[in-house]
Amino acid sequence: MNRKITLLLLLLYACYFHVSAQTPAQTAVLKMQLQGKLDSMQRANGFPGATFAAVLPNGERIAIATGTADSLTGAPMQPDHRMLSGSNGKTLFTAAALLLAEQGLFKLDDRIANYIGHEPWFNRIPNAQSITMRMLLNHTSGIEEYLEHGDFMQRLKSNPTHTWKPVELLAYIFDRKALFEAGTGFSYADANYILFSYILEKISGRRMYDQIKSDLIKPYGLTATEPSTKRSYAKLAVGYTRAGGPFPVEGAMVRKGVLTLNPQFEWAGGGFVSNAADLATWAKAYYDFKAISPALRAEMRQGVAANTGKNHQYGLAMQLRPGGHAGMGYGHSGWFPGYVTDAAYFPDLNIAVAMQFNTDNFRLLKRPSEAYLLDMVMVISRATQTNY
Repeated sequence: MNRKITLLLLLLYACYFHVSAQTPAQTAVLKMQLQGKLDSMQRANGFPGATFAAVLPNGERIAIATGTADSLTGAPMQPDHRMLSGSNGKTLFTAAALLLAEQGLFKLDDRIANYIGHEPWFNRIPNAQSITMRMLLNHTSGIEEYLEHGDFMQRLKSNPTHTWKPVELLAYIFDRKALFEAGTGFSYADANYILFSYILEKISGRRMYDQIKSDLIKPYGLTATEPSTKRSYAKLAVGYTRAGGPFPVEGAMVRKGVLTLNPQFEWAGGGFVSNAADLATWAKAYYDFKAISPALRAEMRQGVAANTGKNHQYGLAMQLRPGGHAGMGYGHSGWFPGYVTDAAYFPDLNIAVAMQFNTDNFRLLKRPSEAYLLDMVMVISRATQTNY
């Protein structure tokens, strides 16, 4: 073997050995560094609280928290506190869908007319005849968001016990003009995922939540993750929503242990309560999703240009975001009134991270959640280079 190649292999082995041989003391030091960084960000900006978790290159996990989980009682935020994870839940719906695609139940480039063209309301969907399953997953269908149309917000506020059916939600986009021809642009909308998951339940005969629980939540040990189909949850941090937001709520989202809004409407648009540790674990698992073929995994990471940030792309429930020295991040952010979530995996560093904030007041957060993630990743990266 060429001597230079041999030396390179020995160097790579040595680096791997050092990462694998991380000592408890090194992990403790890193945890203190991360805690200091998180505490300083909370003090500097004044947001109520946050949780953070990381999966390190050697598989070890760190989970920390800062600030308060309830401003009224002063209860401190704990690492195992849970929050509404918003659109991050799309990753679970899509992973379940890709398992069905792997089984041959559908193909990504099938037209949705093949499956629901017989529905009496089908042609009332914008671009109905030209939309494919893939276009729903990467938000290139031309369908707009349903949330702010008609009387949806009024009904959500006046009847918080109402259980919303998918077609009831989709009705808010019926007969509206398409934003663009299917496949020619990008416009993020939960309506895409509502329609997609409605189709899957029709053709599979299974509830998506049931499939996600049996095929993803249990096998991956996501013990803090459950569907957001009710108004009360154990270990739920109180979220605080900003004035002037699109939803008819303001202030504390949890009062006397009960959410002021019924989150059930979100369904495939997000639809889960989780904590940072589960989110970091799943961010890595979703990127590496070994339950599907390498070819289908490559489809998942194939991005289209997205208007969510500079040089952002969007795959199949996966945001591809440049992370500077950290390399490309693969993950998903999320928002639900009172809560902000972000999680990503950085393959160049083999680090997965997740953060949750119990406020959606961006005057307090001041920066995108992605920026907070990158700050924490760089702390880990520097420690990796120094200690390992």
